[in-house]
Amino acid sequence: MRPFYFLRQPCKGINPENPMKLLALDTATEACSVALNLDGEIIENFQMLPRRHSRELLSMVEQILDDAGLSLNEMDALAFGRGPGAFTGLRVATAMVQGLAFAVDKPVLGVSTLAALAQEGFRRFGTTSVLSSIDARMNEVYWGAFREQDGLMKPAQDEMVIAPESVLVPQSIAPEGNEQWLGMGTGWAFREKTAATVVDCHADCYPRAGDIATLAAFDFNEGLTVSAEQAMPVYLRDKVALKKSER
Repeated sequence: MRPFYFLRQPCKGINPENPMKLLALDTATEACSVALNLDGEIIENFQMLPRRHSRELLSMVEQILDDAGLSLNEMDALAFGRGPGAFTGLRVATAMVQGLAFAVDKPVLGVSTLAALAQEGFRRFGTTSVLSSIDARMNEVYWGAFREQDGLMKPAQDEMVIAPESVLVPQSIAPEGNEQWLGMGTGWAFREKTAATVVDCHADCYPRAGDIATLAAFDFNEGLTVSAEQAMPVYLRDKVALKKSER
């Protein structure tokens, strides 16, 4: 079956006077996606591939480049979802982006997967205040709050791993304190346990390489790239399994 692609027109935050070609990839959750940002236009291949990231990711990268008639060497930079997310998935994405960047001597941009979810919330629903949440297992969620600035979602607080019952939203900056928040990500499957209040939530949303490519383009213009060997995942916690006494 041929993969699904979508095209999106340039969004605010992309400088049309500074064209670029950027490859992005993400394997932080059950989803697997790759995308190209071609001077502000996004081309994406997004698929649900639980436990198949390492087998499918390279072929997805090769196919999206081939379909666009481009080579890896023509990219200005490579971006990846740096986390938080599944430990194995983050290692797959990090190893892939490091290997590809080494091969063509290109810089790398790591983008928060929680920020990517927030960017999707803004892109799809026009919401300027988003609470991103990814299921972290062990009765916890990866959590981040984001507000829109010039078309891009920026953090309103530090990202954390926390129990849903302990989640709080940042202090409102809206007039009369009536800021409206949207929930995005799999952590919102625990909405009934979550202390924060949202107007709506989408627990079936996952980080997407297309939104990573949008955010990475801004970081590229700001000179926030790193070398391939400096590209590292962000786990937020080192504990990966419960002890018997904790189960």
